[in-house]
Amino acid sequence: MNLPNKLTMLRVLLVPVFMVFAGLSTYGTPDFAAGYYLLAGVIFAIASFTDYLDGHLARKHHLVTDFGKFMDPLADKMLTTAAFLYMMRDGVCHPVVLAIILFREFAVAGVRMNAAAQGTVIAANMWGKVKTVLQMLTIIFYYFAAGIAAPTAIGAVSFITILLCWAVAAVTALSGGIYLWQNRSCFAQAK
Repeated sequence: MNLPNKLTMLRVLLVPVFMVFAGLSTYGTPDFAAGYYLLAGVIFAIASFTDYLDGHLARKHHLVTDFGKFMDPLADKMLTTAAFLYMMRDGVCHPVVLAIILFREFAVAGVRMNAAAQGTVIAANMWGKVKTVLQMLTIIFYYFAAGIAAPTAIGAVSFITILLCWAVAAVTALSGGIYLWQNRSCFAQAK
């Protein structure tokens, strides 16, 4: 297993660690512990950086593999979905936003599985990368802002995060539509 693939697997292993710290406290409640959210944000940021780093190293050193093309987007989905679930619990991510994210991911996974059955691996496109970056920046903003903001800033942090989540939903829907359109030949070949 090459270094980029090891970084991808590290990202997968960081998901439960992130979940532990995100789950230890609930934003906006009397028992909220800001330190846990700050740690969750740091872990998420480190995991997000491995997404950039593994792709950069794989392209620069010609280490792109079918495993990496498949596992890298899956690791991103695991990480971001876990974060958005906790954000939904906190009331800053509407269930419709999470539904759009999940519908897009299931549709893309279906296309990828169909392509794989035909011997083709489909890598993420530019719009998928834009979607992932926006999702990750929204999550990082929320956990860091929640972790360092004064208790009086709960309303502002929540409002900004809600707006960012709806922007994520729009970009996610757009990227999913573009992905499905670009790979529509997979549907025609499915029997």
